[in-house]
Order: sequence, then C-alpha cells, then structure tokens
Amino acid sequence: MLKSILFSSLLIGAIATAPPKSTRWTGTVSNGMKGDKITFVVSPDGKTLSELTFDGYWRCSGRLERQVVGPKDKFNIVKGKVSGVVLDPPTGGSWRFELQGNFTGKTAAAGTFRMNITGLGCDTYKLKWTAAPIAK
Repeated sequence: MLKSILFSSLLIGAIATAPPKSTRWTGTVSNGMKGDKITFVVSPDGKTLSELTFDGYWRCSGRLERQVVGPKDKFNIVKGKVSGVVLDPPTGGSWRFELQGNFTGKTAAAGTFRMNITGLGCDTYKLKWTAAPIAK
C-alpha cells in the first residue's frame, strides 16, 4: 500500500515537472490538387515553427509532379503570426519556401504557402492552407 502511494506521488510529480512538448499540426490545402497537405511543429513556447513539410503536387517544367519536401530551417512566430522565406540550402540554394500564416489561439491556423525552384520552372504557386494540432 505504501509503495503504491509513493509511486503515485512520484508519477504525479514527474508529470507536473515535465517540460512542455512541441505540438505537431496538420493542414489541408484548399486551392491545390486534391489531397495536398502540410504539416509542421510548433515549439512549446509558440515562438518557432519547424519541420514544415509539403506533401502534394506542383508544376515542374510543364509536368505535374508529387513532392514530399520541406526546408531544414525554422520560421519565427511573432504575436501569433508566421511570415518568412527560407532558402535551402541557406547559402543561396535553389529551393525557396515561403510561408505566411496566422494562429487563432492554440487550435487553428491559416495562411499561404509557396514552394519553387528558381530557374527550373518548378512551382506550387500560392496555396491557401488551414491547420489544426494533431490530437494526442
């Protein structure tokens, strides 16, 4: 009996002092190809968006191609808004990722996304997305 009380107390203490976890979000694209989606991770403090991944279609040299890709760099979130361009690689790479969005509290976000490769004619064009955190 004493062991189970002690264990319960330790477990509650561990849960209460555990650091907050990042939240994974998933979103759909309303003006792209059917099934296009994005995913990303928001830091526990709500100040950083990372692991952005686009899973969908883009036009590349006149052909429709599926891509599952995203930048290695992070985007800053300031006052509930994310806005930025990431080049991959950062030293003037050919991949360009542009993300704009607004977070409505901790349960919804919406914005635009564009991915292109300069000089090759590969482009998603500006896509509109909405996203929500994935339930745990």
